[in-house]
Amino acid sequence: HWPEAMEILRGEGFDMGDELGDLTGAQELALGAVVKEKYGTDFFMLDKYPSDIRPFYTMPDPADDRFSNSYDMFIRGQEICSGAQRCHDPELVTKILDNKGIEIGDGLKTYIESFRHGVSPHAGAGIGLERVVFLYLGLDNVRKASMFPRDPNRCTP
Repeated sequence: HWPEAMEILRGEGFDMGDELGDLTGAQELALGAVVKEKYGTDFFMLDKYPSDIRPFYTMPDPADDRFSNSYDMFIRGQEICSGAQRCHDPELVTKILDNKGIEIGDGLKTYIESFRHGVSPHAGAGIGLERVVFLYLGLDNVRKASMFPRDPNRCTP
């Protein structure tokens, strides 16, 4: 859980401020090293990310809306997957958008209106398969795990 991760990172010498900001790459790697040392595994999940650093469609934690029903999965301190329960309540989505200062234009009006017709609670996740292969094989660059790698100088296969 997020609070445990904050405690670990403070113990590793990081200034976590109000503990509601996003993690840096160095902090994620440090968490990976502590998990490896303490639990003997390269894989871990972190949940209950602060709501302010997640997209508007992420469901707030009903026990404390400063946090969200979201998670990331890591291998060796590098994120491979991100997921969350999606907010399916049109009034709550509207409130979240307002709190985040996001204007509700035509596209978001249609999005919110679709929930008024009935949407079951649901969730989603996105996995970075190339990152999994890169980390699993111990490659020195994620581009070596991609069939069509992209960078600022290469946008086509």
